Amino acid sequence: MDLSRRSTPADGGFCTYQPVVDGGACPWKLDCENCDNFVLSGADLLYWRRKAEQWRSIAENAPDDATADYLHTVFEPTAQAIKGLEQVLAALGILDEALALDLRRPQDYFHRTWSTAFRARDLAALPAPDDTTGQP
Repeated sequence: MDLSRRSTPADGGFCTYQPVVDGGACPWKLDCENCDNFVLSGADLLYWRRKAEQWRSIAENAPDDATADYLHTVFEPTAQAIKGLEQVLAALGILDEALALDLRRPQDYFHRTWSTAFRARDLAALPAPDDTTGQP
């Protein structure tokens, strides 16, 4: 998905639902992670990797195994989307660029690391890469 068409930043990605982009209210109460209009770009990879580390840390410090298992289960769809994002960025040859971004400095928003995005649900549904080629 090309983000050069209109989109608006969302928490950890972009919203492509046109009424929201035009300034309207979100009919799904900002439940971005479960919305088909929520997309991720290569610029979002480091954000989501930090979120995954945060969830792992919380699960490791859970008071019991049942709570830790629950936390891992809740985060699993997001973990699959992160893996899928890494796969497609690698296939496009821009994974290293995405991993090297310093989000504390202004970036070139027209570069394809920022402007090419993928639906989170599609990323989560990608099959695991073939071990012999490293490609999906």
